Amino acid sequence: MRVVLGCATVMALACGATFAGQAKLDGKLLGGKWEPVPEKATDKDKKDKPAAGPAIVVEFTPDAKVASEGKMTLTVTDAGKDLRVEGKYKLEANKLLVEMKMGDKDVKETLTIKKLNETELVTEDSKQKTETLRRKK
Repeated sequence: MRVVLGCATVMALACGATFAGQAKLDGKLLGGKWEPVPEKATDKDKKDKPAAGPAIVVEFTPDAKVASEGKMTLTVTDAGKDLRVEGKYKLEANKLLVEMKMGDKDVKETLTIKKLNETELVTEDSKQKTETLRRKK
């Protein structure tokens, strides 16, 4: 009986430690406009230069009642023309669930947030591609 209780205690502690390791991200930090950082930029370049190519801006607008859910807008500006795609997002622990409609296609993606603070958002998609965004001023 002691062995069973000992094993149960160890499992409970292990599960608790795993759960505690996944810090809940503040949904309010996600709100705002973000732009991609060039892949091969140095730290100084990240602060000074926007990404090369078309201008891309992702805007997260948290729901007034639930900060971990809301609307998102992806705007791509190229040669003076804007392409705007709207969708919604949900933040669960360190997972960002994104749903957008592009034409007739529904696009759903789950991103893992590696870093989120006032100025930087780093995500990894299902194909292990890492994307770094910085808050737009």
